[in-house]
Amino acid sequence: MDNNRNLLLAALLSVLLLVGWQFFMTMLYPDMNEPVPSDTQAAAATSGEGATPTSTAQSAGSTEVEATSAAPTGPVDLDKALASPDRVKIDAPRVSGSINLANASIDDLVLKDHRETVDKDSGPVRLLSPAGTPGQYFAEFGFASGGKRLPKGKWTADAQTLTMESPVTLTRNGAGDITYSIKFSIDENYMITAEQSANNGGEAAVIVQPFALIDRTDDNATVDEFLMHSGPIGTFGGDIDEDYSYEDLPQGSGNPYRPAGAINWLGFSDVYWLSALIPENNAGAPAFRKLSNGLYRADIQYDSVTVPAGDAVSQSTRLFAGAKESDVLDAYEDQLSIQQFGLAISWGWFWFLEKPLLWLLTTLFGLIGNFGLAIIGMTFVVRGVLFPIAQKQFASMAAMKAVQPKMKAIQERYKDDKQTQQQKIMELYKEEKVNPLAGCLPLLIQIPIFFALFKVLKLSIAMRHEGFIPGWINDLTAPDPWTFLNLFGLLDFNVAGTLFGIGVLAVLLGVTMWLTFKLNPTAMDPIQQQIFNFMPWVLMFVMAPFMSGLLLYWVTSNILTLAQQKYLYSRHPQLRAQADKDKADQAKKAELEKAKKGEA
Repeated sequence: MDNNRNLLLAALLSVLLLVGWQFFMTMLYPDMNEPVPSDTQAAAATSGEGATPTSTAQSAGSTEVEATSAAPTGPVDLDKALASPDRVKIDAPRVSGSINLANASIDDLVLKDHRETVDKDSGPVRLLSPAGTPGQYFAEFGFASGGKRLPKGKWTADAQTLTMESPVTLTRNGAGDITYSIKFSIDENYMITAEQSANNGGEAAVIVQPFALIDRTDDNATVDEFLMHSGPIGTFGGDIDEDYSYEDLPQGSGNPYRPAGAINWLGFSDVYWLSALIPENNAGAPAFRKLSNGLYRADIQYDSVTVPAGDAVSQSTRLFAGAKESDVLDAYEDQLSIQQFGLAISWGWFWFLEKPLLWLLTTLFGLIGNFGLAIIGMTFVVRGVLFPIAQKQFASMAAMKAVQPKMKAIQERYKDDKQTQQQKIMELYKEEKVNPLAGCLPLLIQIPIFFALFKVLKLSIAMRHEGFIPGWINDLTAPDPWTFLNLFGLLDFNVAGTLFGIGVLAVLLGVTMWLTFKLNPTAMDPIQQQIFNFMPWVLMFVMAPFMSGLLLYWVTSNILTLAQQKYLYSRHPQLRAQADKDKADQAKKAELEKAKKGEA
C-alpha cells in the first residue's frame, strides 16, 4: 500500500511539474529572439559633485538642467531622418552611422559584425536611431547655463566623416561670445570619446554646465530576468547597480533615481547590447529617469563652472555603444580602469566557471569553425577532466558493495539502538576507507557546470545566430525547430519553445538518460526504480523548450556517460556482476509479490 501511495505521489508531482513548467519558463527563459534595441528621445541631467576643468575656471555649483529638449511632434521616418544633409558620417572598423548636427547627438549607429536575424542577408544590427523613430535610442552631449539648455541651433563640423584615424570637432557660438565645441574620436571597437569645451571670448565671466545623456525606448528592450538583467545598470562607489528594471524606476523626469556613490559608468543593458556613459575621473552626478510614453534616460550632469573672460573649460566623457563581448569589456575595464565593466554581462555567482567555459568554447570554434561541434568538443574536454572523479565514484561503489554484508550484520545486531547503529556504521566506513558520499560527487560537480554552460550559451554574443547542421539547427541559442508536431521540419510551422514542441534533441535526451539509468550500478528499491523509469521522459518534456545548444551538450554528455560506464564496468567486473544480481533479485522479488497479490 505504501509503495503504491509513493508511486502515485511521484506521478502527481511529475504532472504538476509539466503543468507549471511553461509558466516557470516565461520567467526564467523567455524567447531569445527578442527585438534588437534601438533609440529614444532627448533630455539632460541632474546635479553634480564636481567636474574636472582644464583651466583656472572656478566652480559655481550646479543646477538642475531642464528635463527635456524639443521633441518631434509626430512619428519620424528612419530613412528620411538619416537622409538629412546635416549629419557627419561615422565609419569605424566595427561600427558605422552618423552624428546629428542639429543637437550634437549620436543617433545613428549599426554594428557591422552582428546581423539582425539568423538570415545571413538580414543586414547589420541597428543599435541607435533618431528621436521620433520607432526604435528611439541615442546619446547626446551638450551644455546648459542657469539650468537652461543652449537654444536650438545647428553645430558646424570640421570634417565630413569620423574615423578611427580622424576625429571630428563640432562647434557653435553662444551668447556673450562664448564658443562651444565637442571633439569626437572613436577606437577600433565600440568606444567613442566626446571632449566638451567652452571657450569664453567675451569680456564678462559666464557660467557653463556640461551634460551627457542616453535616451531610449523600452519597446524593443529585452526582458529583465531573475538570472540575466536587462535595463538600467552602472557602477557607483565601486558596486555594480542592476537592481532596477525599467518599470521600477520612479515616474517623472523630475523624479529621478540617483544611485549612491561616485559614478564610474552608467547606461542601459540588453542581453547582447550595452550603451554606457563613462565620465572622466568619476566626475558628475548620475541619474536614471522614467520619461513619458515608455521613454527612459540615463544622464550625467557636471557641476556648473564659472568661466572667466578669455578662459576655457572642458569635460571628457566616453560613450560605449556596442555588443557585450566579454573580451572587449574586460579589456576596457583593465586599460581604462572602468570598474566592473565586464559585469555588464550578468555572469552571476558562477563566473569563475563561465568565463573558462566561454574561452574553451570560442577556442574550439576557432579550430573547428562550427559551434555545434565546438559544444561537442567542449563536452569531451569537461568529461575528460571529470573522468578521474568518475573512477573514484565507481571504486567507492565497489567498496560499498564489498561492505554490504558487514553493514547488514551491524543493522541486525543494533536494530533496536539506532544511534549505536549509525556510530558503528560510520566506524565501518572509516575502517574500510569507504566514503558513502563519493558517488554523489560527479553529480554535484555537474550541476554548476551545467548551469554555467546555460549562462554561457545564453549570454555569450559569440553564440548568437550560430548554427550546427544547416537546414536543421540554424541557431543554437534557440529551441530545436524539428518537433513531432511539425513532423520534424517537414511542415512549415514552428512550435519550438513550447511544452509539447518535443524536438529531436529532446527525444535523444530522454533515450540516452534512460539508458544511463538502466546501467546505474546502484541497486534501487521498486519505487526508486519506477521513478527512474519515467523521470527521463518527464525531463524530455521539461527540457524541450531550452536552447538546442544546451540539449546538444547534455545528449553528448549522456553518450559519454554510457561509454564511461561500459569502460568502468570492465575495470570493476565484480560491480557489474553484483549489479546484475541485485536487479535479478529485485525482479524475482517483484514477481513473488505480484503472485501473492494474485492469490489473495
